[in-house]
This record gives sequence, structure tokens and C-alpha cells, in this order.
Amino acid sequence: MTASSALQRPHHEDFVARCRGLQPLRTAIVYPHDRVALESAIAAAGAGLLEPVLVGERGELAALARAERLDISRFEIVEARDSLDAAAQGAALARAGTVGALMKGSLHSDEFLHEITRPDSQLHTRRRISHAYVVDLASYPQPLIITDAAVNVDPALDAKRDIAQNAIDLAHALAFAEIRLAVLSAIETVNPEVPSTIAAAALCKMSDRGQIRGAVVDGPLALDDAISAAAAQEKGIASPVAGRANVLLVPDFESGNMLAKALILLADAAAAGIVLGARVPVILASRADSVATRLASAAIAVLLHAHQKLTS
Repeated sequence: MTASSALQRPHHEDFVARCRGLQPLRTAIVYPHDRVALESAIAAAGAGLLEPVLVGERGELAALARAERLDISRFEIVEARDSLDAAAQGAALARAGTVGALMKGSLHSDEFLHEITRPDSQLHTRRRISHAYVVDLASYPQPLIITDAAVNVDPALDAKRDIAQNAIDLAHALAFAEIRLAVLSAIETVNPEVPSTIAAAALCKMSDRGQIRGAVVDGPLALDDAISAAAAQEKGIASPVAGRANVLLVPDFESGNMLAKALILLADAAAAGIVLGARVPVILASRADSVATRLASAAIAVLLHAHQKLTS
């Protein structure tokens, strides 16, 4: 990262800095068949974050590296026929314990995730697999986790419990001083005509009873209530989460995806992506992500892996 990017992305830069002294995480880079994916693997290796194993078509990777003047000679390459085969090969490496993480290259997310989430992948844990964005936003004083905006389309209550716990565990891995999870809806009162408010109330009671652990949970909260102390005060909301949330549990895939992309495109946020609840951390880079954002995603995977080793 350059000095200017470090100033613009202090939270992501901190995650990278905190990986110094940790062992590079051996990671399958699945189908890195464009410049940014290949450059990101090289940068992550250079930063001591990852030990990349490139999974793709050897001849095409060599040609791409020559054309872009990138040196991949020190990396192991696992031959794959195409993107679908690369996804299957990457999952097999993780299943065998040959790699400790997976990272999406230039293939479609659906192709990449299918091999991880399929019932017979052997990469499942007792938890539902879910996705989280870790957002670095200049207008917000702390990193912000948004979940789930990529894997679970319309999760039921039991899935939302797992999504919440996955995000809370991630926040612990990232050393959040206090974890304050807001269960989002369009309004802050329980209304039977708005199903997400019912789910929010149930999740809060589950937290009260120890079914969700490690965070202060409140909801339903509208987005302004969750992140604006002034809005929460104006509405008379007395809550340890309102105005101070650092984890946002969205109602569904569509709202989460739109929220994250609005922050990225309209508020110049950087959003590092990680898939949680699998046997290994899964780095889910968007095709539009910069090398700097992909480095932050890699750092988050390294910190998560280290935390899981300490707590397992």
C-alpha cells in the first residue's frame, strides 16, 4: 500500500500491520487469470500475508505473467482445465488440509462458492456459511462489519443466528474492543407487518438467553439509529448499540448488497470480503476490488485463522 492509501484506509492498514510476525497463510488462489488477481497474490506474498498456491491453467498463467511483467516463478501451480475445475481443485486442497485458506481469483463468485457450500464439500462446520464485508469508511470512526451480503439470500431465523455469531467471532478475531451488533430493519419498533422486526426481536432474546454470545445485540434498529447517535437521541432510543454499532446484521442479501455497494460507490468506502463458517477462511474478492482492498481481505483471513487456532 502507498502512504496515501494508508492514510485513507487506516483500519484496513492496521489489519495488515497486525499480521507482522504471524506465519504466512498457505492459500489457494483460485483461477487468478487477470492482472489484478495475479498481482494481488504477489503483493500478499510480498507483504508476508499469504503463501500462494496458484490454481489455474499453467500455460495461460505463464503467458499472463509475461505480458504483465509479473514474476510468479516462486509459486506452486496446481493445474486446472478451466474455472470450474479450478474451483473444485481449490476446495479439494482445503479439504485435504494442503492449504489453510481459499481466495477467489477472476472466476465468478457463484462458481467459486458452489464448491465450498455444496452439501458434500466437507468444508462445512456446525455453523451456516455466511459472508461479511469489513468496511473502512472515512466518515465512521471504526471498522464496520456488514453481514450477509453475498451468500444467504433470504435467511431464516436459525440461519440469522449463525450469521450473527460468525460476524461476532470475526469481530473478536479483529480485536474489536467492544462488539455492538445492530439487527437492522426499516424501522426501530416491532411491527408484525414488517417481518424483519420480528426476527430482530427474536435475535435479541436469543442473545439474552446465551444463544448468541460475545456481543451486545439490539434491534430492530433502522440504519440511522444504528450509526447516528443524533438520530437515536432524536427518536428517544436508549440503547448501548444505537449510534455506536460496529456490526450490522441486514435483513437479507438484497438489502445488504445494496448497502455495501452504496457505501463503496457513493461514500468511497473500502470493503474487504470474507466468507465465514467454513473449515477455512475464504477470501471473496470482488472483481472490482483494488489490490489494496484484496490485501486487507487477506490480512483479515490471516487474523481469523490465527484466532481460530487460539480458540479451538
